[in-house]
Amino acid sequence: MRVGPYESVGRLGAGGMGEVFLATPDAASPGHYEPDALVAVKVIRRDIAGDPAFRARFRREIAVAASVRSPYVARLVGGDAEAAEPWLATEYVAGPNLAEAVRAHGPLPLGAVAALGAGLAHALAAVHAAGALHRDLKPANVLLGADGPKLIDFGVARALGATTMTSTGLLVGTPGFMSPEHVAGGRHVVAASDVFCLASVLAYAASGGDPFGDGPVAAVLYRVSRAEARLDEVPAGLREVLAACLVPEPGDRPAPHEVADRLDALRDVTGAPGWPAPVVAAIEEIRRDTLQLCASGRPLLPLPAAPQATPATPTPTQTPTWTPPGPVAPPVHG
Repeated sequence: MRVGPYESVGRLGAGGMGEVFLATPDAASPGHYEPDALVAVKVIRRDIAGDPAFRARFRREIAVAASVRSPYVARLVGGDAEAAEPWLATEYVAGPNLAEAVRAHGPLPLGAVAALGAGLAHALAAVHAAGALHRDLKPANVLLGADGPKLIDFGVARALGATTMTSTGLLVGTPGFMSPEHVAGGRHVVAASDVFCLASVLAYAASGGDPFGDGPVAAVLYRVSRAEARLDEVPAGLREVLAACLVPEPGDRPAPHEVADRLDALRDVTGAPGWPAPVVAAIEEIRRDTLQLCASGRPLLPLPAAPQATPATPTPTQTPTWTPPGPVAPPVHG
C-alpha cells in the first residue's frame, strides 16, 4: 500500500478514525529497511474524511505537529490533509508507551521518572512556544524510546485560548489525566493545564496507579475538579514537585521550564536516570521484531475490531539505549 511518498511494510494498529501503518520511503529496497528511515503513517478513513469539520481538525493536527521542534516530540515527516484519505507521517519510535511499560514492568524508579518528566516538560515548553496546547497528555501518548521519551498525538491539540468542549458539548481528554479546567467545561484550557496533566502522568509512572483513583467516571472527574490527587505512593523527592503542579488554580502552577529545571536537578542527584533493564529489553525486542517482521511482510500487530468512537491508535517512534542529555534550553518562537 502506498501513502504519499511512503510504501507500507506493515500495519501497526487501527481505531475508529482509521489505521496506522509502518512505512518506508519507496526508494528503499524490499527487505532492507533502515530503522531510522521507518515512519508511522496515520491514514484516515474516507467516510470520516468526508466530514469538513474532521478534515479541518486533521489539518490543524498536521500544522501543530509541524510547528513543534523538540527532541522529546515525535517529529513530523509529512502529511496531506487534502488527500482522499488524509494522512500524517511521524518518525517511528520502537518502544512501548508509558501505559504499556508500567502495566508490564511496574512503576519506574525515581531517576527514570525524573528524567522522563524533564523530557516531557521540555516537550510542553516547545508545544507552548509554538502557540499550541497538547490537551491530551496521558501515559498512552508518551513513548519510551532508546533515546528518551517522545510526546505524540496532537489530534486534539488546539491554539492557546480554545475551549475544552467540542461542538457537541463533549469533553476532550482522558478523565483520569484531565485538569480541573478540562472538567469545568465553560472555562478555557491554558498552558498550565498541560502542566497539571504532566504531573498526573508522572504520578502514574512513579506509583503504577491512577493519581485520581478509579471508579465511575463522574467520581474521577469530581476528584480531578478538586485537584484531589493521591501522591502517598510517590517517592518523597518527586512528591513536592508534583504537588506544586497539581494545585487547583492554573496561575499557581510552575511553568514547564521550571518543572524541567527541578526534575533535571532531581535526576542528577538520583543517579542511573535511564530506563530500567526490563524497559530497555522491551525496547530492543520491539526494535528487533519490527525489522524482522518488516522483512517478512507479515502484519506487525493483529487488528482488533475498531470501535467507531475511538481515535486511531497513537503512532509509535524510533530508538537504542538512552542516557538522558543535560538540560535543554526552552524553545523560542521562530
